[in-house]
Amino acid sequence: MQKSSFFKFLFVFFTIAISAQAPKKPTSSEIYHNLQKLNFIGSALYIAAHPDDENTRLISYLANDVHANTAYLSITRGDGGQNLIGPELRELLGVIRTEELVEARKIDGGKQFFTRANDFGYSKNPDETFEFWNRQEVLGEVVRTIRQFKPDIIVNRFDHRSPGTTHGHHTASAMLSVEAFDDVNNASKFPESAQEYGIWQPKRLFFNTSWWFYGSQEKFEKADKSKHVTVETGNYFPSLGLSNGEIASLSRSMHKSQGFGSTGSRGSETEYLELLKGSKPQNNNLFEGINTNWTRLEGGQEIGAILNPLETNFNFSNPSKMLPQLLKAYPLISNLKDEHWKKIKLKQLKQLIIDCSGIFLEAVSEVNTINPNDTFKVTLEAINRGIGNVTLKSVKNLEGNILWNQSGVLPFNEGKKFEVTVSSGIHNPMYSSPYWLNEEGTLGMYAAPEQLRGLPVTPPLEQLVFELDFGIITIPYTRNIIYKFNDPVKGEVYRPLEVLPEVTATIPEKVLIFADNASQNVSVMVRAGKNDISGNVSLEHPKGWKVSPTQQTFNLKRLGETKTLNFTVIPPTGQSEGYLKTIIDVEGKTFDRELVTIDYEHIPYQSVLLPSEAKVAKIDIQKKGENIGYINGAGDAIPESLKQIGYSVTTIDPANISAENLQGFDAIVVGIRAYNIVAELAFVQPILNKYIENGGTVIVQYNTSRGLVTEDLAPYSLKLSRDRVTDEFSKVKLLAPENPILNTPNKITQRDFEGWVQERGLYFPDEWAKEFTPILGMNDKGDPKTKGSLLVAKYGKGYYIYTGLSFFRELPAGVPGAYRLFANMLSIGK
Repeated sequence: MQKSSFFKFLFVFFTIAISAQAPKKPTSSEIYHNLQKLNFIGSALYIAAHPDDENTRLISYLANDVHANTAYLSITRGDGGQNLIGPELRELLGVIRTEELVEARKIDGGKQFFTRANDFGYSKNPDETFEFWNRQEVLGEVVRTIRQFKPDIIVNRFDHRSPGTTHGHHTASAMLSVEAFDDVNNASKFPESAQEYGIWQPKRLFFNTSWWFYGSQEKFEKADKSKHVTVETGNYFPSLGLSNGEIASLSRSMHKSQGFGSTGSRGSETEYLELLKGSKPQNNNLFEGINTNWTRLEGGQEIGAILNPLETNFNFSNPSKMLPQLLKAYPLISNLKDEHWKKIKLKQLKQLIIDCSGIFLEAVSEVNTINPNDTFKVTLEAINRGIGNVTLKSVKNLEGNILWNQSGVLPFNEGKKFEVTVSSGIHNPMYSSPYWLNEEGTLGMYAAPEQLRGLPVTPPLEQLVFELDFGIITIPYTRNIIYKFNDPVKGEVYRPLEVLPEVTATIPEKVLIFADNASQNVSVMVRAGKNDISGNVSLEHPKGWKVSPTQQTFNLKRLGETKTLNFTVIPPTGQSEGYLKTIIDVEGKTFDRELVTIDYEHIPYQSVLLPSEAKVAKIDIQKKGENIGYINGAGDAIPESLKQIGYSVTTIDPANISAENLQGFDAIVVGIRAYNIVAELAFVQPILNKYIENGGTVIVQYNTSRGLVTEDLAPYSLKLSRDRVTDEFSKVKLLAPENPILNTPNKITQRDFEGWVQERGLYFPDEWAKEFTPILGMNDKGDPKTKGSLLVAKYGKGYYIYTGLSFFRELPAGVPGAYRLFANMLSIGK
């Protein structure tokens, strides 16, 4: 099968809920709920900038109350945010937040789309945003999504008319939506998607406003609401046993990496939507004037005559009784001329048929990973737990080849298991890793194959098709081949079957700092992706660096076996930066990927393939002191970074802080957002202050200005703000050039602020006691200069330092100047 055909096949069978978790076994009430969705012919698209921007109350309302085909288009994957559950940042955080969005949609009933725009970090206005995003390309993908999804109404989370009042990505998302609303009906605009999906014109465009956008509840109450539509989103759904607010809270709580756990709400809730384009509905029905019945479609009247009575007379005790009518509707929907709605409704109907039949189908691989072109065994299970006569006719692979054709009736409640041998049909090396990370993109845009753009995740690469004969009609059902095992504690655990390379390699230390001319040992861990694999490993290195030996061999006998190879790396005499890259040669085939696994309870297990590399930096750096105590915050890699420059770092449990166990530390460093999430800091701050008074140094990294566990996070008055500098290239002024923090033991100059990534810093203090000395001045273009990015105060015999500089990004990125400045902070007073 050619690659293009394979992608199209995947796209046809792709479903949003593809994660290999326990299969859904719906109740009668859920079947009824899905029947209501089948009988509604209308769509709504919600648009915003990031994962967690979406209003889950409104999405759940549209999907579960209105029963509309509902989706969320997130312009980015949230790669530029912070992570409250682990150390993953940038691309890996984007993978986590993508999966969190997919899981959220499974709860609230929506679908999920993305563009290739990269969340490069905070921007203060859309002009700055579009300096990184390719505006025309992102606009084209928004237009493509609208033409593909064909929404009747579009809802923006943000206001396109208020640049500079919120995150630049937010305003940009709304601006793109407004522009796309007019472009989607013009075939000359982005003609490729017009040819593929046809042109389209949504009926209405709304802005999902609230008092927050007006500054206060009082201002909102006084505002002109002549263009506003209100909808009640607090309804209770007896068939689901939940209110809309409770469903929305469960959905929002999937954004765990951002700390958005939400308590379910009950009772009346109102959402406000300001009409931007189209005609205003008169009775607060968002779909007013839009035919959402089967009569909307040519040939739909006959279908509605069959399916609408099933909803009116639904049999909750025995949904299988409506199976004959569902089967009667199947050929009618299959013959609809409207290809868009035929695809949607055929998928919904097929699911209802198999749910009412009580049929369970599953394909389980004997292994959890395969390589391209592998042959492997799969156990198939089919069981009929309903009362109808159903025959399993055959099982085919993606190419249409029959793997099993011993046609037979599925007896009532008797499990049928059999084994087939599957040959992977992938003849090009495509892997299960997130598709948008396979090729190098730009700072603002990911690269991705045209056929996959917009999809939330990489489609499953191995699927089987079960053909079921219901007596009057044969229906194909596609199942992902999955892997499962029994865990002694969790019981049955599902994982995706993943297609991965034959061999991968990891350099465990992602940043290697060379503070002098001495060589360092660099380890490379090679991992077998198959049994019996041998080859050679070498390290590609920057000019001027030396690596010995130039090449090493490996021989691994079993899948998953690893071997660590040690190389000696010698830096050049002068300051230098670059990357070590692992190159693996196996019989003339080259591999250069690292395998990273993401394993959190709330999202599917995920393997990610990234370039196997590590940054190396020869830095002119001096330090004083040896022993550092570290109080963990919301997750960062600062301790590992400090070890790179020779410090001994010990993690301190904040619950056990005492004057005695702080003795012996040359400095205490508090992790990012610790004063937002570590409750014990509200009680141990006096102990930290006493430690400073006795001659110690405490360095507190950034915290958000809201949600502090204590306002007393320093020995002197200090007030945090939302001030930040997002331009990592912005000029930095040395406000206190004689201060030791800029001179000892490293002389800090403008050069030390070159090569910073994503931003300068965030949540700087804007008010502080006279005892503090501001060290640095900086600002974004058009903004006043801020002076709170780095503050130092003498307290007793020691020093307190507060910094909003983004060291949690700069040190893991190997920025030399950030290391030199942090070393000075740790060395102060020594």
